[in-house]
Amino acid sequence: MDAAETRRRLTRLVALSIAAAIATIALKTLAWAVTGSVGLLSDAAESVVNLIAAVMALAVVQFAERPPDEDHAYGHEKANYLAAGIEGALILLAAVSIAYAAVRRLADPEPLDDVGIGAAVALIASAINLVVARILITAGREHGSLTLEADGRHLMTDVWTSVGVVAGVAAVAITGWDPLDPLIALAVAGNIIATGVRLVRDSASGLMDRALPAADLERVNAILERYSEDGVRFHALRSRRAGRRTFLSVHVLVPGAWSVQRGHDLVERVEADLRGVLAHAAVFTHLEPLEDPASFDDSELDRS
Repeated sequence: MDAAETRRRLTRLVALSIAAAIATIALKTLAWAVTGSVGLLSDAAESVVNLIAAVMALAVVQFAERPPDEDHAYGHEKANYLAAGIEGALILLAAVSIAYAAVRRLADPEPLDDVGIGAAVALIASAINLVVARILITAGREHGSLTLEADGRHLMTDVWTSVGVVAGVAAVAITGWDPLDPLIALAVAGNIIATGVRLVRDSASGLMDRALPAADLERVNAILERYSEDGVRFHALRSRRAGRRTFLSVHVLVPGAWSVQRGHDLVERVEADLRGVLAHAAVFTHLEPLEDPASFDDSELDRS
């Protein structure tokens, strides 16, 4: 699948998320209007955040999937991290608003009406979100799109929110204890906060050029060790990830008596093998003579 086709598919998936958000807002608002539950109202408010996040994700997907250009030689994928961070912040905002409404209702509990109808409508909305969330998370992992995966995780949070709210509404109807409704809403707010913090943390990690996961680095080191058996050495291994693109650089030390052609052939093989174990990888190598002490001056992360 080429870049243009990938961008079109991701765009269609985000459009599906937008449609799901609109549908669930309508259903949850209806459920709140029928029951008067602050829990269902908070659930509808989170779906509004879902819609805002999905619209933003649509713009980001269009930008992040563009190929590298003169002004962005390393691609545009970091826009994914920015979008995920903003979405995490929106989730936190939704959690605060839910907690505020819940505390107000806790101070002045009110009885609920037509719980059965409201719960049924809310569960239909949850089913829509569940299906769309699984599609988005799977596609996000397949294409390395943090924006799409974050949108899917946001919807999955919404699913658990709705399930908790419906359970709380049902418990209120059964027990007649009205304060349970806002207490459930507060618990839901806590779960949403945890999701928002995780998204913001992952976004910050990507923007700060964190190294590849340990499993990826183990595969890289296995390849380098294989070549080291021939008297070749490596150092100054550096890595980072931007969306689905991986960037890797390493210095290759070979005997100084080697010809330029022989050294070039070696690094071509090394780069090809590394690209074989890292999807969408850009590999940069620097050839150095093994006997020259200056070759080891740049082995540290920050050369002085």
